[in-house]
Amino acid sequence: MAENQLVVELRTETGKGAARRLRRAGRVPGVIYGKGREPTPLALDGGRLLRILQRSDRGLNTLLEVRSDDPGFGERMALVKELQRHPVRGDLLHADLYEVDLQQTVEVSIPVHLVGTARGVAVAGGIVDHALREIEVECLPGSIPDAVEVDVSGLDIGDSLHVGDLDLPPGVTLRTDPSISIVSVVAPAAEEAAPGEAEAAEVPAEAEAATEPSPESESSD
Repeated sequence: MAENQLVVELRTETGKGAARRLRRAGRVPGVIYGKGREPTPLALDGGRLLRILQRSDRGLNTLLEVRSDDPGFGERMALVKELQRHPVRGDLLHADLYEVDLQQTVEVSIPVHLVGTARGVAVAGGIVDHALREIEVECLPGSIPDAVEVDVSGLDIGDSLHVGDLDLPPGVTLRTDPSISIVSVVAPAAEEAAPGEAEAAEVPAEAEAATEPSPESESSD
């Protein structure tokens, strides 16, 4: 777990001014909460946190070992709850960490990855509609899947796969509605009519007018 260790300091100052001073000093404000504890303000190395997440296949679901030299804090296991970034530069501005118990289940979102080429695409030129890209599951923190893979190779045009069709690892419980569609294969959009055909389909107004009887012919009857 050393590669996922995040060393933090406890913050005594809070507020926007204190956060700006902290960022100028090369640190990022954060908070850790959960397990019935009061939220604890932290100062942490934002670059270190991002590197841990980037090299992990689990992304935000990476289990962190959060440590502080403060004797009242010690070591805690946590997941990232939320990261706030600068809207232009992308710099990390704030991190919310959620303390977890390794023996208690948590609910998390995991990505859905499609594998294979659908038969309806290869044979009939269909289009894959990937409607749901994440699902909610419940499991122990140490058993969070990196992702769930969905094999679409057997799908023809008009076929679909739903959340209930997923094969999840042992110990992982589905929390998303099983009736929701994940992926379907649809027919390609109908081709537009050729310009000549479109013109032929339209009846000129003059031609319509010519078919109507004139007032003179009606009066002569």
